[in-house]
Amino acid sequence: MPQLDTSTWFITILSMIITLFFVFQLKMSKYSFPENPEPKLVATSKSITPWEEKWTKIYFPLSLPLQ
Repeated sequence: MPQLDTSTWFITILSMIITLFFVFQLKMSKYSFPENPEPKLVATSKSITPWEEKWTKIYFPLSLPLQ
């Protein structure tokens, strides 16, 4: 029964990883990123609702005591 020759596996896997690294770097170099990103200022309007002024508790039907 012939043996599997694994002597070239290391260089094959290493060259594949290096090639994938360079391809990824070339793909990423095509994108342009902003130099100094700043957050957008969004005006939020605070709506006053009656349930925000007092403490309320929600009762789920499954949490009620059995009758």
